[in-house]
Amino acid sequence: MRSYSLIAPAKINLYLEILGDRADGYHELAMILQSIELADQVSVRAIGTQTIQVHCDHPQVPLDKTNLAYRAVELMSQQFPDCWAQFGGVEVTINKNIPVAAGLAGGSTNAAAVLVGLNMLWQLGLTQPELQELAAKLGSDVPFCLAGGTAIATGRGEELDPLPNLDSFYLVLAKHQNLAVSTAWAYQTYRSQFSHTYGRSEGVDKSIITETINLPTRVHSGSMVQAISNKNFAKIGQLLYNDLEQVVLPNYPQVLQLRQAFENNGALGTMMSGSGPTVFALCQSQEQAQALLQHAQSEIPDPNIGFWVTKFASHGIQIVS
Repeated sequence: MRSYSLIAPAKINLYLEILGDRADGYHELAMILQSIELADQVSVRAIGTQTIQVHCDHPQVPLDKTNLAYRAVELMSQQFPDCWAQFGGVEVTINKNIPVAAGLAGGSTNAAAVLVGLNMLWQLGLTQPELQELAAKLGSDVPFCLAGGTAIATGRGEELDPLPNLDSFYLVLAKHQNLAVSTAWAYQTYRSQFSHTYGRSEGVDKSIITETINLPTRVHSGSMVQAISNKNFAKIGQLLYNDLEQVVLPNYPQVLQLRQAFENNGALGTMMSGSGPTVFALCQSQEQAQALLQHAQSEIPDPNIGFWVTKFASHGIQIVS
């Protein structure tokens, strides 16, 4: 049976601002998303029987319909029933390198890899916009994970405008392995505490992002996008912003502790990614990243904390074989 193997990079948020409520129940967001080289490997194989099988080498990853990779196969089987009938069922195998429940879009990037793999396996010839339209049905992060790189995301996160690549940036990631933060809880808690500020800019320079919304000809306006355009690493580190830190850090002091350890040891900038609990720190070289990791480990000698050194990536899903 034919198969494809794909690399599925994780992503971080360099900027996450909650602008208000949407009619569909989601939040209106303004984000800058960045792919990183820390990645899972996903294989997609036709198995000839009308079943969906998901395997993973990480015990915490579900193998049923709660797994986005499973739901990606299910979606494709519904959208292309003739191909499902012709080629039969699909086996998805995930070799997990991205930490689980980490705010790094691990499930989303696995789903994106399945879409790309089935596009090849079933010889569908779908374009990137067509794949992204399908991806948006699975989750807000899945369209970005397809193309990757550096991008502004608006709407609920699925409307994307590319930015210049930043693939020479290194970073350190840190996560308490036994800690998870519910994304739904984070957004709901933010809504309950801060909905009275929606549409206002108290304490936040909204020109960083909001000038770009619905103005694709002005995507280089604003302080953060200008810093990205100029590859001004120091300025990017200074402008990191995540509204969800306002609810996660007070409730999860161990996440705040990681952030402070990076701040204390010379990171260009540090922030929680997405709804957490992963914290990242930006560095200009691999040597600086390794040194920062060692200093943070010395400051918080907890064997439960996982650390990773990686770098920014200019790509999303890649076909290996």
